[in-house]
Order: sequence, then structure tokens, then C-alpha cells
Amino acid sequence: MNFPFYIAKRYLVSKSSNNAINIITIIATLGTIIATSALFVVLSGFSGLKDFSLSFFKAADPDIKISASTGKTFIFTDSVANQLKQYKNIAYYSKVLEERAFFNYRQKEHIAFIKGVDEDFLSVVQMDTTVISGKWLSTDFPYGVVVGNGISNKLSMGVDYLDPLTIYVPKPGDKYDITNPTSLVNSIETRSVGIFVIIDDIDSKYVFAYLPVVQELLKYPLNKISAISLRLNDGVNAKEFAKELQIELGNTYKIQTRAQLNAVFYKMLNTENLVLYFIFTLVLIIALFNIIGAIIMMILDKKDNLKTLLNLGLTINNIKKIFILQGFLLSVFGLIIGLSLGITLVFLQDKFHLFMINDFLAYPVSLRLHNVSLVVITILVLGYFAARIASSRINKSLLE
Repeated sequence: MNFPFYIAKRYLVSKSSNNAINIITIIATLGTIIATSALFVVLSGFSGLKDFSLSFFKAADPDIKISASTGKTFIFTDSVANQLKQYKNIAYYSKVLEERAFFNYRQKEHIAFIKGVDEDFLSVVQMDTTVISGKWLSTDFPYGVVVGNGISNKLSMGVDYLDPLTIYVPKPGDKYDITNPTSLVNSIETRSVGIFVIIDDIDSKYVFAYLPVVQELLKYPLNKISAISLRLNDGVNAKEFAKELQIELGNTYKIQTRAQLNAVFYKMLNTENLVLYFIFTLVLIIALFNIIGAIIMMILDKKDNLKTLLNLGLTINNIKKIFILQGFLLSVFGLIIGLSLGITLVFLQDKFHLFMINDFLAYPVSLRLHNVSLVVITILVLGYFAARIASSRINKSLLE
């Protein structure tokens, strides 16, 4: 057995004759355990919060969106349809037409987007799960619309089959009769059949209708759309598939993943995660200063023993190695206990909802191997450097 490692283990498990050193060692170990648990719980909590936040976008945005690289619309040709059908990674696709519009309901007005979707839309995204009042679009009532909760509040509108929600869009071109306001716009009367809730930005932005209704409003042919929404099969890497699809379809189209569609939000989440990690790593560094202090105190306490080891032939580097290993083992012990406590707490929160935000919503957590690996690497690296710093106090003048 490696002799420095053997001595380091002996020093780790044996009690010092000085009670102050024993207390400092216990405090250092407890500090490492608590800091490790806190770091893992915070990372798991933020991962859960990230999943919870992104679940809203998953209900509204597809895995991949295909749109025109120039202009707002394009023609959905048989060639494009055949190209999409040949990909086994594509589970479903849906045609979408989106345009800014002016909405009027009982003399109240609002500007938002009308989004036309076909009957396959719910196979791509589960928007029907966000409907809190009424129902989703139905072919039995083709001129029905599903309105965002923000727009519903601004127009003081609920589910209403009687009073129309009138939608206006500007007519294309530049030939208008200014004496006749109706010549400036296209309009259509619809009825609100449902109200959906996702997040404020989306709730105040969209009104959903069937694709042919929006095409009728805009006076577009039935093959003119603004985007194709794709749902990929489980396990398919959206980013890699988007690159493959871009090469296949060419520069005429713009291919975007869900992450790219919400790039600002993803960047914000990643930045917050990084900031939290650094903050709690700083707390961990402060806790590891206790290990440095404990090792230095141990070195002073074992000074006579170290002189004996030096006389028996051990080098200064070997003696330093004893305390590097001791500090590292102390960090590993705190890591194992702290990480076990953290994993247990996260698991219990995930399964039994011990801590609640309100009566219906538990604090979200996510147990991920990535977070376990990050905590392990952080503790091991910082623990090693803490031990090296403490052992650097050992020199010949100290042992003479």
C-alpha cells in the first residue's frame, strides 16, 4: 500500500489529542456536507424550474419550424410535401399561416396575430391542453377561434357563440378608395370557442383559427402558408436534424429548432444557471477554507511525528502528499454524505412534493446525472486545491 496514503487514512480516522482540532475537523466536514447538498439541491431545483418553464414553449412551439428565408410566405408545393414524407425522423407536420391583424369585439379593439393552423396541428403541439375555457377548434364550427387569455382580458371577451369577433387585415397593394374605408381592409367575422393560457407573451399575441379561414381572410390560395411545423420522433436530435433538413431544402427556407425560436429565453435560463452555480461554488470555497484550517492545525499537532517520519527517510514531498491526501479524503467524505443527502431530498421532493409553491404546485426539481457530475467534479477539484494550499505550509524549517 502507498505509505503516504496509509498515513493519511490513519490521520483522518484517528482523534487528535487536542479537542480544538477535532472540533475544527468536524466543522470542516459538516461545512463541506452542507455546501455540497446545497449546491446539488439548487442545481436540481433550477433544472426543474427550467423544465417547467420550457414545458410552456413545448405546448406552443414545434420541434422544428420551416419558414421562408425571405418574405413572410411561400407556396407549399407537392415537391416540399414529398421531401418531408421521405424523412422517417418526422412524426407529423402541420401547415401554418400567421399574420398581424386588428381585432374588434363589442367596440373594444386590439392588435395581435391571427394564426391559421390545419387539422394536424394538435399532432405537432399539444395546444389543446392549454385551453382553460371552452374547447379547441373544430370542423363542426369552422369559423370558431381560440383566443389567448391576455387578448380575452383586453377585449373583455369569453367564450361567445353569439357576438362576433371581427378580424381585419390590410389589403395588399396600393390602390385604395380613401372615401370608402372598407376598401382598405379585408375582414371576417368569427366566434370565440375557447380561451388558452400559456405565458403572458403568447397569451397576448395569438388568436388561433383554422387555416382555410385565415387564407380566406388574406385572400390567399390554399397552398400559400407562412410556416411548416414539425414534430420529430422520440430520440431524434432536433439540432442535428435541422442542419440535415437545411441542406436538403436549401437556402430558400429557414430551419429553426424550438431553442432557436426562443433563443433569448434559453440564453437567459443558461445565464441564470451559470450565475447560481458560481454563487454556490463561492459558498463552497468558503466552506473548504475550514478544511485548509483543519489540515494546518493537524500539521502543527503532528509536528513531532512528522520529524520522525522525516528522519526515517520520507521526503518533504512525501509528507506534503500525506496531508494532500488527507484533505482530499476529507472532501470526498463530505462529498459522498452531502451528495447522498441532496439526492435523497430531491428524490423525495419529486415524488412526494414536500415543499409547495401553493396548494396546487410543488417546487419543481429534476434529478439529472449532469448535476451529479458537476457537483462531484467541483468538490474534488476544489478539495484537492484546498489540500494543496494547506500542505504548502510544510517545509524543512517547520520540521527542524
